[in-house]
Amino acid sequence: MKAHLTERNVKGLQPKQKNIIVYDEEVVGFGVRITSGGTRAFILTYRIEARERRLTIGAWPDWSVTAAREEAKRLKREIDQGRDPMAERDEARESPNVRQLIDRYLEEHASKLAKRNRDDQASMLRKLVEPAWGPRKAAEIQPDDVDRLLCQIAGGTLGKRGRKPTPVRANRVGEILRKMFNLAIRWRIRTDNPAAGFARNAEAPRDRYLSTDEIGRLSAALDAHPNRRAADAVRLILLTGARRGEVLGARWDQFDLDAAVWIKPAATTKQRRLHRAPISASAAALLRTIRLRVPKDCEWVFPGDAEGKPLQDIKRFWEDVRTKAELPAVRTHDLRHTFASLLVSGGMTLPMIGKLLGHTQVQTTQRYAHLLDDPLRAGLEQVGDMLRAKPRLVQNVATA
Repeated sequence: MKAHLTERNVKGLQPKQKNIIVYDEEVVGFGVRITSGGTRAFILTYRIEARERRLTIGAWPDWSVTAAREEAKRLKREIDQGRDPMAERDEARESPNVRQLIDRYLEEHASKLAKRNRDDQASMLRKLVEPAWGPRKAAEIQPDDVDRLLCQIAGGTLGKRGRKPTPVRANRVGEILRKMFNLAIRWRIRTDNPAAGFARNAEAPRDRYLSTDEIGRLSAALDAHPNRRAADAVRLILLTGARRGEVLGARWDQFDLDAAVWIKPAATTKQRRLHRAPISASAAALLRTIRLRVPKDCEWVFPGDAEGKPLQDIKRFWEDVRTKAELPAVRTHDLRHTFASLLVSGGMTLPMIGKLLGHTQVQTTQRYAHLLDDPLRAGLEQVGDMLRAKPRLVQNVATA
């Protein structure tokens, strides 16, 4: 059945006992469907790859006849270019939302990261991203959505009022989003990355190094503390420059004390690579002392309170120790920086320090470059002393 569709005749069409379609005489395939209950909706029937498809444009009177006809013309132009509007609409409807994308990211990517990094990423995505975007389609997120979310995180205006502004946290979220949407492209969820090139907040790297006096106060506080297990863990961090998680999760089979080597499995390192690092005689001696106190059948260097588990955390212990050592602003990670600064002052090169610390990026080690000024200056002064002209006694002719 065909007719020149107008607002008047669409309104006047009478429902039958079954659905009927009245096609437009002007645009081939465009028509209006009337159900037995009297509901009217505009449709477009077309063929693609020898298959007949019927796409619903919209209901009347929400869509006028003129608007629906123009939409039908637009869709037919897409069909002529080889596209299938109905298939694309179905794909969009089935496309995962952000909550589902987060689930897949955590399961397939973050699960391969070190536990602390994995937990931190999960926390940021679940607490900051999911509440804001969860039900939205992952393919619909735009760059301005990313900018707005990161600005809210940086300003402390996201979610609950009174949140502390966290511009550095916003940068970390931006990095996770960039990675997650790169994977979304790989998974064919979308074709572009809305977080690519996100606006980063300025970060001042926190490089805190303990002075000789501060190291002495820390050592005295560790000696006096009754918790020998945690005290030894802190000492091992300072003696090796290892990350806190690497030390707390260290196993005896990772060490060759005779060769003074610590072989860290890829699963325990931040860079997810096996890291073979020499250790000092002092570190080896400390480990031999610890070995005497740990049960012989225990695999952990620092066994935890739960059976079969390593020591989980030393946060409370560190708060106590740094208070007694009068180091209120020092983190355990600053011991790693201190270790590096001592190596620099001893004349070790940056590539060597990067190898000891397990850095995979040159720029990570480059943060210690300014510390090279002191040994360089000492060398310059030594050369200056050697070349400085010696004072000579000059006889005064006038008084000779």
